[in-house]
Amino acid sequence: MALGCVLFPCIVHNPLMPALDNPSLTLPWRNRYAALGPDFLSPVSPTPLPAVHWVLQNTALAADMGLPAAFWEEPQVLAALGGSATLAGSTPLASVYSGHQFGVWAGQLGDGRALWLGEIDTPLGAQELQLKGAGKTPYSRMGDGRAVLRSSIREFLCSEAMHGLGIPTTRALALVGSPGKVIREELETAAIVTRVAPSFMRFGHFEHFAAKAQTPQLQTLADFFIEQQWPDLLSIDAGPERYTALLARVSERTAALLAQWQSVGFCHGVMNTDNMSMLGLTIDYGPFQFLDGFDPSHICNHSDHQGRYAYARQPQIAFWNLYCLGQALMPLINDQDLAVSALENFKTDYPHMMDERFAAKLGLAQVQATDHGLIQNLLQLLATEKTDFSIFWRRLSHAVAALSHTNSSQAFEPVRDLFIQASAWEAWLPTYLQRLEKQEAHTTAEAMLKTNPKFVLRNHLGEVAINQAKMGDFSGVQTLFNLLASPFEEHPGHDNFAAFPPDWASSISISCSS
Repeated sequence: MALGCVLFPCIVHNPLMPALDNPSLTLPWRNRYAALGPDFLSPVSPTPLPAVHWVLQNTALAADMGLPAAFWEEPQVLAALGGSATLAGSTPLASVYSGHQFGVWAGQLGDGRALWLGEIDTPLGAQELQLKGAGKTPYSRMGDGRAVLRSSIREFLCSEAMHGLGIPTTRALALVGSPGKVIREELETAAIVTRVAPSFMRFGHFEHFAAKAQTPQLQTLADFFIEQQWPDLLSIDAGPERYTALLARVSERTAALLAQWQSVGFCHGVMNTDNMSMLGLTIDYGPFQFLDGFDPSHICNHSDHQGRYAYARQPQIAFWNLYCLGQALMPLINDQDLAVSALENFKTDYPHMMDERFAAKLGLAQVQATDHGLIQNLLQLLATEKTDFSIFWRRLSHAVAALSHTNSSQAFEPVRDLFIQASAWEAWLPTYLQRLEKQEAHTTAEAMLKTNPKFVLRNHLGEVAINQAKMGDFSGVQTLFNLLASPFEEHPGHDNFAAFPPDWASSISISCSS
């Protein structure tokens, strides 16, 4: 019996759900996760949405995955990604997991509105496909298993924006909309995002079996994950050393991810352990936000009343979550010192990775011992005046580019203009310029312009595009998608998408339903 069936009626494959067996669309399914069995998952069919239509298609990702050119033209594909049919070879299911939410043990959770379609071989490697918003599963609890157009657009755009920034993330292959209604804070229309990732496994998958004292299942899951994702660890004999190595690698991946988040001013908003990827991917886009003014204490989720997931606290929370994962793996590691040693490296890995990220933003080819102070002094300066984060770094990049044909005072005037009290900036700048002296200005500027994006998914940009989409006009969403896919390019004629946010942007409220 599937775990979810203990508390919920099982939802099984609907025999009336048509399977789409078009030979031209046959995909190379592998579906290894489905073979784990009922302790880990429940078979479940999607619940169809009425009158589905395309909102966005990620043709570039489809091509990279080796999907046939006819993929988007086939009505069956729209039907399958809208939940009214299944592609031949697909094995829809929902996985069970548990987790800590806002620091409190929440017990059994699971894929409440995500439906795993299967795994296919691609030129990118094996990729899993999920539908988010395809209806109830055994793990939906009191939810309806649906997603609204508003949140689905945000997830699609941000996952691809993160990919454009070079940050590990789940991807978005397609977005379909429907006139079907969903109740959130208000009545909204429904949508389904097709998500892609090498694995959707979370910290919470391991917490689930540890909490139930099901050590054989815990080991099965750990060995499965290692075999599928990091087979090099199989060279370590099964036992404490192998699972310690697993924990250490997740810790390293997580430290790298957090350094990347912080360097672009990204706030996740709900870093529960069930929203933490074992692969170090950004996953589950809900109340996220890219900072406008640099405010380390900024809380992007209006449901986060204690500020647990404020921007500056994200690294600390990641470390806390890793300890939860370490605790979950203790039945396999069986040695507290080993587990702690695998986790403690985060304390040195993350600060070093942060210095590397911000040194790159400053155009410094290699990190020196004095650079940490240079970086921290600058961040304090930005925080004091809440300087616009993205615009500052982009202007700084252009200022360095201008050094080759003008004097330093003139080149940095556009940056100086960002500060109300410029004295602190003027005091910091000479140390930076001295640090740059031994580097070739043109090469440095080129590197900075490829590191500091012109375009990020600011909340107000998403809000404008979403309001257009609600009226049936998806052109704004498509424009944003195109810009965010290559955020370091200039994209002439679209400077308004890289401008300061309007005054009303600060009133946008985002929550876990966003």
